[in-house]
Amino acid sequence: MNASRHVDIIPTNTCPPNMVELARQTASLAVFASQVQLDICDGVFAPTISWPYHDGQWDELESMAAARRPLPLGGTVRYEAHLMVQDPLRIGELLARMGCPRILAHAEAFADAQSARDACAVWKAAGASEVGIVLLIDTPLSALDPLVQDVDEVLLMAIPTIGAQGAPFDERIFARVAQLHARHPDLLIAIDGGVSLANITGLAAAGATRFGVGSTIFKASDPAIAYQQLLDCASRALRIQ
Repeated sequence: MNASRHVDIIPTNTCPPNMVELARQTASLAVFASQVQLDICDGVFAPTISWPYHDGQWDELESMAAARRPLPLGGTVRYEAHLMVQDPLRIGELLARMGCPRILAHAEAFADAQSARDACAVWKAAGASEVGIVLLIDTPLSALDPLVQDVDEVLLMAIPTIGAQGAPFDERIFARVAQLHARHPDLLIAIDGGVSLANITGLAAAGATRFGVGSTIFKASDPAIAYQQLLDCASRALRIQ
């Protein structure tokens, strides 16, 4: 668990198809952000296919992990890997060996709570400093009950579909955040999907403090200003509580 109450805005690299695009996106975000989310999709758990699930890319991942070679700009930005994959154990371990400090995987991808706890332990042993569990919008919050003591954060999806930017924001997320925060007031709650200036104040007021943001930043005329506006809005919401 994590009792910190400061705000993190984490721009999202959404399912880059290869290392070149991953590096390009990260470089553009590192100008104003110290943290970057890397979305990874396997084409099974989520319909999009990203690096390292195209032909030949798994070998690239294995080689990088064996050499302890970091992700692009890994010495400059703090990565979190959002694993939208059917089998997150191995890829999470490899990314942790590469120095990715935060590994997040979906509860729905594990056979049971013990499998999720075991994976978190493997990722920590491989070098991750933070691990977390992600929940789809339709998965009951009760699925988290056996896991919250073993994770550093819970990431709640705020959209009905995953794997691409632009899915509509689901208003049910406000109640889900408030319920989870009431049950576990010291738990770090993160939100991903559809976060914008129109809803971040309400999300922060409900109990969320970390936000993965894609379209609102990438589609802005000035991404750096959009990033700062989101940070300011959420921070104000926390201060007035």
